[in-house]
Amino acid sequence: MRTTVFRNLMATEFGAVRAEMLARDHVLGALGGRTVDQALEAGVEPKEIWRAVCDDFGVPRERR
Repeated sequence: MRTTVFRNLMATEFGAVRAEMLARDHVLGALGGRTVDQALEAGVEPKEIWRAVCDDFGVPRERR
């Protein structure tokens, strides 16, 4: 998954403003206590990050 696809999924699921806030501020235990932005910067695959976000926020399977 490309980072642009990931960002689009985030914006579609949470709204553009909230997606940016979550990426910047929400710490995900599944990503080693990093935020989305920190994980991307560290080179974590966007697909892995998307799965962690979906798990944390209970995104239904059909939208994952």
